[in-house]
Amino acid sequence: MLPLMEIKSFITGRRGVCLPFSDYCEPIIPGGVQFEEMLEFVTTYGRERGWKYIEIRGGQAFLKGQTPSDCYFGHTLDLEKGPEAIFSGFRESNKRNIRKAEREGVEVAILDSLDAVREFFRLNCITREHHGLPPQPFRLFRNIHEYVISKGSGFVALASYRGENIASAVFFHFGKKALYKYGASNLDYQHLRANNLVMWEGIKWYSTHGYESLSFGRTEPQNDGLRQFKKGWGAGEYSIKYYRYDLPQGAFVENQSTLDGRYSKLIRTMPGPMLKAIGALLYRHVG
Repeated sequence: MLPLMEIKSFITGRRGVCLPFSDYCEPIIPGGVQFEEMLEFVTTYGRERGWKYIEIRGGQAFLKGQTPSDCYFGHTLDLEKGPEAIFSGFRESNKRNIRKAEREGVEVAILDSLDAVREFFRLNCITREHHGLPPQPFRLFRNIHEYVISKGSGFVALASYRGENIASAVFFHFGKKALYKYGASNLDYQHLRANNLVMWEGIKWYSTHGYESLSFGRTEPQNDGLRQFKKGWGAGEYSIKYYRYDLPQGAFVENQSTLDGRYSKLIRTMPGPMLKAIGALLYRHVG
């Protein structure tokens, strides 16, 4: 199996991606099946559909020797050790931050309601604006609630302080594996270290409910702060490689696109409603 979805965009072109808005999606290839045969079938299909390229997010076991288009770090935490052993493996600063949040009276609730998703979206808009990025449209999170969270495959961890929601995270789970997907907070309350308590409560919930592992998703190599944050939870680190097969060239190629920092500076000056409008207009074209 090599699951692909077609993105049709007048801005970024038509292409096949495995899978859009996913950190990685490894091909499932049993022994005796040649990956090259599947790739040939997919490229033929892609040419018929008029795709610019095929992007495989993972698959390095099958594409050794090919040049990846992008490289990232992944981090996964073993949950089977139990909460006490997991906590002991945290970086000392994380332990202190968790205890500080508890002393300050920060409370975390595990929720599955649409109202909780709305609160996460509000905090996410604040966070994205701070980072100079348009927020994802609310319809994305509404669909996440309808098709994932309300089906029992995820939840929102929501931290509050004196009646105000100040930090949140969205987790997914399937089988015995869990995924930390999104995190957001109000920076005015950063001194309370609510983000650390939110993460700990999510980890503790999964560990006590019999889950085996928690993935922290992908991290860009240049984002050393986020990388160190994830390693501070005792998670093991590994590499994630993306491969882009350019159909007109008939070859795997590197990703040449870059983000000009000037755009981030410009976005930071924009008012919230304008940022939301940009996110609603453009996010579907990214994939």
